[in-house]
Amino acid sequence: MTMNNDDLSLLPNIGEVLKDRLIEIGIKTAADLRKAGSENAFLALREIDPGACINELMALEGAVQNIRWHHLDETKKHELKEFLRLVSLNKK
Repeated sequence: MTMNNDDLSLLPNIGEVLKDRLIEIGIKTAADLRKAGSENAFLALREIDPGACINELMALEGAVQNIRWHHLDETKKHELKEFLRLVSLNKK
């Protein structure tokens, strides 16, 4: 497999399983992920896997920012948790 700078697997937090799931929803490159944003990518993932969780959302945001999700600032973590809470409320 040839890798380039836009390969999803070169992003932090993106392992083979998440990479394959992103490709399944049409996000094939790092640029695609940045364009979609973490929240939109997460919503698309939830369509194929309703069990997608906060860890995946934070992993996606970290990948968009090109950092490990553990290094997201607390404000962003709070925003993502609130986003997931609202998404979960709308599914009920």
